[in-house]
Amino acid sequence: MRIIAGLALALLAGNAAAQGGGAPYSVRETGQGFASLQQAVDAIGDGAGTILIAPGRYRDCAVQQAGSVAYVAAQPGMAIFDGGVCEGKAALVLRGREARVEGLVFQNLAVPDGNGAGIRMEKGRLLVRESLFRDSESGILSANDPNGEIRIEQSTFSGLGRCDRGLSCAHSIYIGDFGTLSVARVRFERGTGGHYVKTRTPRVEVVDSSFDDTAGRATNYMIDLSNGSSGTIARNVFVQGPNKENYSALIMIAPEGRDNSSDGLLIADNDASVAPAFTRRTTFVADRSGEGIRMENNRLGPRIAPYERR
Repeated sequence: MRIIAGLALALLAGNAAAQGGGAPYSVRETGQGFASLQQAVDAIGDGAGTILIAPGRYRDCAVQQAGSVAYVAAQPGMAIFDGGVCEGKAALVLRGREARVEGLVFQNLAVPDGNGAGIRMEKGRLLVRESLFRDSESGILSANDPNGEIRIEQSTFSGLGRCDRGLSCAHSIYIGDFGTLSVARVRFERGTGGHYVKTRTPRVEVVDSSFDDTAGRATNYMIDLSNGSSGTIARNVFVQGPNKENYSALIMIAPEGRDNSSDGLLIADNDASVAPAFTRRTTFVADRSGEGIRMENNRLGPRIAPYERR
């Protein structure tokens, strides 16, 4: 099976190069090849299309102004966007109808305001699958779009975040006033500041994911529902690390106001523990919403209190 899968990936990469005449970027639907990612995005325009990205390391970036665009690695994990930033924001700046990002690697992204990201999502719908965000100021950062939707699946966020230089903090994932955020089967690890997930969405889903803060540095909460949120946080594994800027809680609800209802928020079937070097006490859920949070069947290790009303 592994041999067959490897052959399939090789054929896909070969087909992408053949379609684009050896160009690094090709639009699958037309077979056109392009030397830059922006040229490929502009060729799709307000339409819909898939950009196949050949294996390689690219100091490239693009801004999507319209349309529905899929950014897909011809060979998953082998198309690496390394340090290239558009508009002083991110490798991909997205404000079209929708975007899909699949199989890509984003790394070494930094900008003067301290929020260099793999993806800056400004409006519309976004689906991210099987992608890696590492060693940057931020992984995914959004603007505000109350009608927008963001879903992240089977991806890894490693070595991200910062809270220094007197600038606003950066986080592994920061989602502003979007309609929904869904995170499923995602790994967070080795944070370098800020929160692992910070969101202002009125509805959130974080499920079947892992938050390993063992090697984190100057990190804060694992999940920060900044203005409160309804939805589900379930079947996740949390490990609180020893090197914290804020060690008081793993999940924080409504620390910046109660703009969204948290009534009925379900936090269930999670496992939480502390790293061996963590010697303090902490709290699994700290709540400033004062609403009907539901907590069920969470398994907590030593030195973790289940709940604190703040």
